[in-house]
Amino acid sequence: QVQLVESGGGLVQAGNSLRLSCAASGRSFGAYGMGWFRQAPGKERECVAAINWSGGVTSYADSVKGRFTISRDNAKNTVYLQMNSLKPEDTAVYTCAVRSLSGLGTNIGEYAYWGQGTQVTVSS
Repeated sequence: QVQLVESGGGLVQAGNSLRLSCAASGRSFGAYGMGWFRQAPGKERECVAAINWSGGVTSYADSVKGRFTISRDNAKNTVYLQMNSLKPEDTAVYTCAVRSLSGLGTNIGEYAYWGQGTQVTVSS
């Protein structure tokens, strides 16, 4: 069965960095777009970053542009999210997902598989 397992979350002070990883198993997702989503308490789930099948095209939420970088290693079936200059408002559960198409996308309904998420907490 398909599984997505996130790792790398934790508690950090504002200004520090974290690197999230999402390892997929069950089958290769090299032909599909992937994304990172987050949901903070009291807020709706939002797409933070998305990447197409090859990694050549990426998209970011305005709130994280210039600070976060999404990348992928299809040989390892893994997607990463490098988070720099973290802010308290970045605190959320971060979840990776696999899209049903090869391009990037931000709509939740377009993603077929989801991980359980990893907690990121940024203190002020």
